[in-house]
Amino acid sequence: MERKKKQSPQNENVKYLVEFLEVAITSIIFLKGIYPDGAFERRRYMNLVVHTARHPQLNHYIQHSLNSLVPHIQQGLVERVAVIFFNRDKIPIEKFMFKINVNQSYESVIEDVDLGVSLRAFLTKLSQSEPLSKAVSKDWKWEIMSYFRSIPSTSEDADMWVGTRTQQWQQPPLITPIKSMNIDPLSVQLYIEHPSLLEPKP
Repeated sequence: MERKKKQSPQNENVKYLVEFLEVAITSIIFLKGIYPDGAFERRRYMNLVVHTARHPQLNHYIQHSLNSLVPHIQQGLVERVAVIFFNRDKIPIEKFMFKINVNQSYESVIEDVDLGVSLRAFLTKLSQSEPLSKAVSKDWKWEIMSYFRSIPSTSEDADMWVGTRTQQWQQPPLITPIKSMNIDPLSVQLYIEHPSLLEPKP
C-alpha cells in the first residue's frame, strides 16, 4: 500500500480511496470466516492494525479488482463497489455495498491524520456489524462487483468488464446502514443488503 509521490491531488485522493476499500473489503472477508485465519496476516496501515490477505491468489484478486477501477473512479463512472456472497445456485445471500463519491474539483490531498481517524472509526463499526450478517455456509462463494453510472466509453475499457452470472433479487432488498465517512473530497457509505421477506424462494 505504498503511495507514489508527485501525483495530482485528484489522482492521489483516488488512490487513498482504493487503499481504503482494499482494507475494508479484506476485513469483511476475514470477518465472514470464508477462509481459515491463516489466510490472513496482521499488518499496520496508517497506524492501524488490519488484516491483509496472505494467500497470493486472494490478495491478487482483491488488489486487481480494485486497481482496475482507478481510471473509472477518476472519471466519476463508478457509483458503488460491492462484496456479494451467494450460494451454489448463484443466488445472492448478502451484499456489502460501498457507495462512493470523489469530488474531482477538490485541489488538495486528504491528510493522513484525518483519514486515519475516519478509517479507525469505520473499521471499528465494521467489526461490530458481524452479528448483523448471516452465518456462513460451506457452499457460499463471493465476488467483488462494481456498479457503473454509465458504460466506459472506449471498447478497450468495456472489454475489461463482463456481466456477472450472479442472479438479481426480484424484490427491493432489506437495507442495514453500517457507517458513513465524509472527508473532503471523499464520501463513502457502507450498508448491508439482504433479500426481502417477500423474495420468492428458489
